Amino acid sequence: MPCYAIDGIRPVVHPDAYVHPSAVLIGDVIVGPGVYVGPCASLRGDFGRLILEEGSNLQDTCVMHGFPGTDTVVEPDGHIGHGAVLHGCRVRENAMVGMNAVVMDNAVVGESTIVAASAFVRADVELPARSLVVGVPARVLRELTDDEVEWKREGTRTYQNLTLRSAGSMVEVTPQAEMEPDRPRMDVGDVEPLYQRRRRGS
Repeated sequence: MPCYAIDGIRPVVHPDAYVHPSAVLIGDVIVGPGVYVGPCASLRGDFGRLILEEGSNLQDTCVMHGFPGTDTVVEPDGHIGHGAVLHGCRVRENAMVGMNAVVMDNAVVGESTIVAASAFVRADVELPARSLVVGVPARVLRELTDDEVEWKREGTRTYQNLTLRSAGSMVEVTPQAEMEPDRPRMDVGDVEPLYQRRRRGS
C-alpha cells in the first residue's frame, strides 16, 4: 500500500487489519485489528490524527482528514460506506455512515446510529444513539428498530469476514479473456439490502 511518513510520523497498521494496496495512508494514521480499508481510500493524517478502531471498516474511495490537533475516529464496528467523507468527527461504536455521506468537524454520530446515503452532518452536531439520520442538512428521522440495528451488525460482520478473505486470498492477476461456463459465485452468506429485509418482513 502507498504509505508515507510526514514530519517523522508514519502510519500504524495492525497485522490483523487489511488495507487494500491502492489505499493511501499518510502520517498520523492508526489502523486497528480486524479493520478493513478498501480500494482508493485516502487517509491523510498530515494535520490531525486518524483512528480506525477494532473491527471497523472504511470502504472504497472514502476520505478521512481533519484540522490540526483534531482526532477523526471510527470506534469499534463502525461502518463507513463507499465514498463517504469524515472530517475531524467521531463515529461511535457500531454506527454506520452511508455511501457518499459527509460528517463534518466535531460532529458525533451516536452509537448504533445509521446516517443515510448522501446525508450531510453539520459541524458540532451530536446525533443520538440508535437513530436514522437523513438529509441535507442531516436530521433525525426516527429511532431505529432492533431489527435494523441487527441488520447493520450483520453487514459489519460481512466486512470483518472480508478482512480475512482479502488477507488470505486477494492477489493481483491478469484477467481472463472470457468467462468460463461453470464460473462460481462468491459465497459470502445471506446478507441482503435493508429494503429487501423490510419487504420480506411485511
